[in-house]
Amino acid sequence: MYWCKIARSEREYADIAKLNYETFVEEIPQHEKDETGRRTDAFHQENTYLIVLKEHQLVGMIALRDTRPFSLDRKIGPVEKVLPIEALTGKLCEIRLLSVRKEHRNGRVFFMLARALADYAYEKGYGAAVISGTVRELKLYSQLGFQAFAEPVGSEEAAFIPMFLTKERYEQSIAARFQHKRHTFYPGPNELSSELKKPFQRSPISHRSYEFTERFKRVQTQLLKLTGASQVHLLAGSGTLANEAMIAQISRLPDKGLVLINGAFGERLRRQALKWNLEYETLEVEWGNPFIVSDLKRVLQSGLYGWVLLAHGETSTGMLNNVEDILGLCKEQKIQVCMDCVSSFGAVPINLKEVYLATGVSGKAIGTMSGFAMVFSNHLIDVSPSIPMYIDLGCYANGEIPYTYSSQLLESVEIALKAYDNNARYNVLNERYDKLLLAEQNGEFEFLTKQSYPMIVTLKVPPVNKHMAKDARLSGFDLHDQSAYLKARQWVQLSLIQPEFEESFEKFRLWLRNYVEYEKQ
Repeated sequence: MYWCKIARSEREYADIAKLNYETFVEEIPQHEKDETGRRTDAFHQENTYLIVLKEHQLVGMIALRDTRPFSLDRKIGPVEKVLPIEALTGKLCEIRLLSVRKEHRNGRVFFMLARALADYAYEKGYGAAVISGTVRELKLYSQLGFQAFAEPVGSEEAAFIPMFLTKERYEQSIAARFQHKRHTFYPGPNELSSELKKPFQRSPISHRSYEFTERFKRVQTQLLKLTGASQVHLLAGSGTLANEAMIAQISRLPDKGLVLINGAFGERLRRQALKWNLEYETLEVEWGNPFIVSDLKRVLQSGLYGWVLLAHGETSTGMLNNVEDILGLCKEQKIQVCMDCVSSFGAVPINLKEVYLATGVSGKAIGTMSGFAMVFSNHLIDVSPSIPMYIDLGCYANGEIPYTYSSQLLESVEIALKAYDNNARYNVLNERYDKLLLAEQNGEFEFLTKQSYPMIVTLKVPPVNKHMAKDARLSGFDLHDQSAYLKARQWVQLSLIQPEFEESFEKFRLWLRNYVEYEKQ
């Protein structure tokens, strides 16, 4: 298999120097011959090298730097003076070297390097890349999306043309059309299945129309059947909005509350509660650890609290908190339980009959786009004199449609919910989770928590090294690692909810095995 990564080791730098010599000394007589058979670039210390390997052999590389002056600056003056406006929308970088071993010049490796360059440049915020392109490969450069912007430079034997590449030009290139599809493991936004895309290709209809109203009622009925709750309030917004509306209702309760925290989203609930000036205390345990039932019992039996707020599925750790014990303890003490179920709703069967308030969203496990926030309750909610109208659940009670919704999204949600007939969607997610469990049992990686669930898992440490997710991205695998809390802990996550998970995960496992073997050499 061909795959990409960033070069970091002395072994890789030595292989790059050999390829550099073969290309720019022996093939293109740009430099004098040397008995070592290696050529180290003059800007080696400033270069970032993106490399392509066939299994464990380096077969192609591209070097880039963003330190001025560029080598092209020295040849033609500041490149900004001759670059077109489209190349001046962001920071510039220079491609120093682009080389592929002769026996691998079948287009695929060049295309992989181009995609890796585009991905890396986008992540770094570069607006364009400039290069001295050899006149021997003008057709190839054109296929990659490069465009000449100045007269040729260099000698007759080694002539080069100043060229530039932008993200837009790459996306319109032949290379982009033939690149392999990306494999996504994000917990949202979702790639939509063909069936869930269809509603968004239709014209919108009025949220006051009969057709919309009837579909709205059907969706509400589906949601109540799925959760066992007696009321559901649908808002146009994200899961965070759903939690905001829930906490706004908690502010109407007279008693002090307890916020349970064992991850980033428990922390977020605390911050939201603080902004609503709620009176509360917290019970915190280390991220990824379960709450100790005996500790909870002791705290809840104190008689100090009238409500408890927690995240059911803690996205940051991939942990499903055991709420059965919490619900039992709170029922004994007549304490209201409020839960953030944004990540768990649709991933695992949920019974919300004993819950005061709970939240869900359209853009996670059920598989469609974000945009419908859900708040479940088991009591009628009246209009509040003080809560802002848009998040006042009383305005949405009794099936009211107070504000504008997307009719296309509502239709997509209805289709997505039908996948839960006979537990079909749950079965699919459980089968995917079993594949992850098998990989963990085989030692391919380790889960952070033993209470994972079939929506997202957090890897305890990145296999082999902290660069794994970045290197995976260059090979077309988008793991979830960019959230601030994940970066701080060097955690990597795999979500199970994307529509082509099965194919993506098998290809990722193959890549990961190869990557681990390579890095251990």
